[in-house]
Amino acid sequence: MPRLRQVPRHEVTDPLTLFFYDRLFGPGRDPVAEPGTATGSPGNWWTVFALDPVIFKHCVKGFQAYREAKLDPVLRELGQTRAGWARGSRFVFSQHCKQMRALGVPEDKVQAVAHWQVSDLFDEVERAVLAYTDGLVLDGGRVHDEIFETLKRHLPDEQILELTYFTCLYEMHATMSRALRLEFDDRPEPVAEVPAPQGYGARDIADELS
Repeated sequence: MPRLRQVPRHEVTDPLTLFFYDRLFGPGRDPVAEPGTATGSPGNWWTVFALDPVIFKHCVKGFQAYREAKLDPVLRELGQTRAGWARGSRFVFSQHCKQMRALGVPEDKVQAVAHWQVSDLFDEVERAVLAYTDGLVLDGGRVHDEIFETLKRHLPDEQILELTYFTCLYEMHATMSRALRLEFDDRPEPVAEVPAPQGYGARDIADELS
């Protein structure tokens, strides 16, 4: 379950939140009592973000920027899909793999986002987008000049700004989804101690090895 409370339909007074409840879950449906979206996700990103209509509105406006952006949607989705994989968010990675398919990206290319460095399926600008994404997500914004110069050979400054914004936006969503255990990121901490066999006690393994 998510770590924060979900907002049932009967508590929602914000018209924008109600609009998206109806749009994504069906008219009149309570997504807390009857979870599930068309993509197969529980939909609890929406019911948790509904806790604060100001944040909800801000996030939705970020999504709506897609409509006016000039950046090629495939490049946008490459950045977002890779951001989900790099940040370790099953939710963001899964949703944007689906979106890449919707844009007509072949299945082998979708699968190769996870190991793009050794794939020959991506052209120069796509490789630059993926490398840039790794710089944003894995290196905290540290991007080599050669990567940036390659982007600038293919994209105008305005589209590089859009790419940066959309990629960082979805790194944020990936991070928040993991922290709040939303959607497909609702899973236990994967790194936990594997206990020693019964009777091991508090032996010092260093002594045995030396």
